[in-house]
Formats: sequence, structure tokens, C-alpha cells
Amino acid sequence: MIPVYRAESIVGELVSRLVSTLESMETTFEILLVEDRGPDRSWEAILEAASADSRVKGIRLARNFGQHFALTAGLDHALGEHVVVMDCDLQDDPADIPALYAKALEGHDIVLGIKDERRHATYRNLLSRLFFSAFNLLADNQTANINEGSFSVLSRRTVNAFRQYKDTHRHYLMILRNMGFPRATVIVHHRQRFEGHSSYSFRKLFRLALDGVTSQSTKLLRISIGLGFAYVLAAIGAVAYLLVRYFAFDEKPTTGWSSTIVLLLASTGLILMALGILGLYIGNIYEQVKGRPLYVVAAETNMQTTDHPNP
Repeated sequence: MIPVYRAESIVGELVSRLVSTLESMETTFEILLVEDRGPDRSWEAILEAASADSRVKGIRLARNFGQHFALTAGLDHALGEHVVVMDCDLQDDPADIPALYAKALEGHDIVLGIKDERRHATYRNLLSRLFFSAFNLLADNQTANINEGSFSVLSRRTVNAFRQYKDTHRHYLMILRNMGFPRATVIVHHRQRFEGHSSYSFRKLFRLALDGVTSQSTKLLRISIGLGFAYVLAAIGAVAYLLVRYFAFDEKPTTGWSSTIVLLLASTGLILMALGILGLYIGNIYEQVKGRPLYVVAAETNMQTTDHPNP
């Protein structure tokens, strides 16, 4: 199952490599491509591949919902006893699927591919390191590996459990981590992109990081409370110090506008930061209670009635 975005010139090569690898495994399979309404002709490329091979199936979303929602749509429609999830840019090598699948057959519900080396742009690697460091610091009882990606094999039990999650702010790996099913890892090759460049801008990565932290943990709220208490204790300590100087040593406190301004700015900044953190959580609640569908399907190809998820 593969989310597709801006991959018009990649789809043909992707399907070719997948078919070659999966046929060598001597098992029945389907290739499900979910087009996340990109600006190019990726859907037309999927239609062409599907017309040439009935095992290639396609879903087109009504608008650009984002990678993790396209991935959700694919898992909702995937039929296999095991489901392979990977990116469409061929940085995840189809040749590594047999190793992941063999590990899954040992009884692991979730098998994650661990990249041997991250072949992303320098800024992307830096942002990823910052995100995973922040997540491991802020998340409750969860740890994330920077070299983990979406390349994975899931058991049918895991897919069915994934479909029960209705989070409007979601991250594929974090949902898997939340399940608690047995997991295993396999070292996989992370290739150079077949063509083009990543669609994840700094803004998208930053938003994904915020969503990831606030949807998986309330520790930010507890930190803001802790900072508030620390600020109050500091203020009490400062007042006590001034009172001791005044009554014990008959010293008058030094007046100065600069220290007052600094303290005022610091306290105001702390208040605004706490309000911002609270606003993120309230925003998540607002999005969740609206009860909107996670995605909307606009078109399908080679899909049968049995391919559709239960209502």
C-alpha cells in the first residue's frame, strides 16, 4: 500500500519493481496506490498501470489530505493478511520487502524498516533529529528512532486495529507505537530519490512535529504548569530577599525601569507561550469533535466491492 503524491514519472518504475519483487516471492498480492490529489498527472499514471495489470489498484482522494491520511485510506481498503507500507519515491527499496515479510512470518505483528543511512537533504535530516529528540523528551512512555520510516509490514490484526483509530491529528508510526503489538525491525536500504525532491517543506515538517507531540502527550501542558510554578517561586524568593534587606539591614531596594521591563517581558512571554500550548490542545479537540471523515475518495480503479472498508 503506497501513498502517491507528485510521482507522475515514478509510478511506472515503482509498479515494475514491485511486480518483479512480489512475483519472485510466489505469493498472491495486490498493489494499492492512493493518490493524494497532487498537482501533476500521477492519477493518470496509476490508471495506465492499472489498465495493464489488474493487480494494480488505485484510489484517488478528493483533495490533498496529507500523507498520513492517504496512508489511512489505503489501510482501510487493503485486503491482504499482511500489508506492506512504503513511500512512492523509491527511497524505500522494493527489494527489501522479502526480508520484512519473512520477519513478519516469524509472528511479529509490526515489522519496521530501519534505514541504514538517511539520504535526505541536510536540512531535512537536521529537522528530523530535532523532532525525534523533542518527541522522545516530551512523549509519555514512548521512544522513537530517527531512522524509522513508514516502510513496514503489518499483520491483518494490526491493520484492523489501525482502522479503529479516528484521530484527526495522526502520525502513522505513533499510532503503531500506541497499539503495543509485538514489533521487530529489519535494516533496509534507503536509496536516493528516483526523481524530484521531497514535498515536505520546513512549514509542513514543523506542523507535523507539533501535531505529533500534542496528539500523543500532554506533557507540554504539565511543563507549562511547572514553568508557572517556577516563576511564582522565583517571585516569592525575590520578594523575601527584598524584605530581608529592608527590615534586617535597613536597605532600600534599588529602583530601575530596565529590570522591571525585563521581568515584564519574561512573564508576558511565559503567559503567551502557555496560552499557545493550551490553544494547540484546544484546537485538536475542536477538530476531533467536528466528526468529519478522515478522507474522501473521489475515484477508484480496479477496486471491487469487497475492497471497501466496513462502515
